[in-house]
Amino acid sequence: MSQNHFTLSFPLKSAEDAKAIAEQLPLLMPGLFIVEDRIGTIHYSRFTVLSDKTLLFLGDFDGEFCALMGDLAKNAGPVFDAIFQHVEMPPPSPVAANANAFVEWAAEHLLHPVNLYTAYPSVTVNEIKALADAADVAGAGELNPFLVILPTKSRIAFFEMQLLLRARGHGITTDLDTVGTPHFAQFVPLEDNQIGFFTVYDGDFDKYIADFTKNIGPVFDLLFKFTKGAPPSPCRKHLQEFIDFASGANRTPIGFYQAYPGLSVQDIHALIADNKAQAASSR
Repeated sequence: MSQNHFTLSFPLKSAEDAKAIAEQLPLLMPGLFIVEDRIGTIHYSRFTVLSDKTLLFLGDFDGEFCALMGDLAKNAGPVFDAIFQHVEMPPPSPVAANANAFVEWAAEHLLHPVNLYTAYPSVTVNEIKALADAADVAGAGELNPFLVILPTKSRIAFFEMQLLLRARGHGITTDLDTVGTPHFAQFVPLEDNQIGFFTVYDGDFDKYIADFTKNIGPVFDLLFKFTKGAPPSPCRKHLQEFIDFASGANRTPIGFYQAYPGLSVQDIHALIADNKAQAASSR
């Protein structure tokens, strides 16, 4: 089963609706987390209010998008019923009784990433959980979502940044592997000529940015040529300015779901390596 990412864009009716949904969503998250545990294919998910006109729902998952949306509709319908009260032209409600319509709506509002990164592409949620249980490993680390919005200087700059990201796809994967703390990452085109850089990472924010700058800073040096209000370059020589920029451009997550809480990238790599070694020795 392949790993995938989704970014769903919910068009909000007004600024008042954006404020209302930001207040309501945290109360709905415990129920959604139970459903996501039951579905068993979502690695991480989170919501964020992008602007007064848009709510985003992001997730990293195993398998097919439509199958996952169908499962969410049938099992987490009340969460989406509450959201759709604030959304322009929503699908029929209740969502649980109109699952096919919800799947079609979700497909129409899916934002397609320019590129995707995963630190452990060969394993599913259930496989990671099984490996951790078999090894009696409990996650003790801290994971955080990073939702950075890069406003480009113009429509032309918006498209040029996407071309650059596509051209640098393999190199970005190598650079993120070198950082060693991102679990998943993606660059996603957004409204108003913006690019979202969305990651889930291990540890402290400042240390993450410092490691990030050291290993993938040259990519951001190129991206900042197209970015409005960018910090000075090169990033590695202006670390504090980069930290300040990233902090200011970061959106607050709502409801950060983790399928295997506290397991770091290195924990998961070690579990996979141990499992392969055990399999090889038993042959």
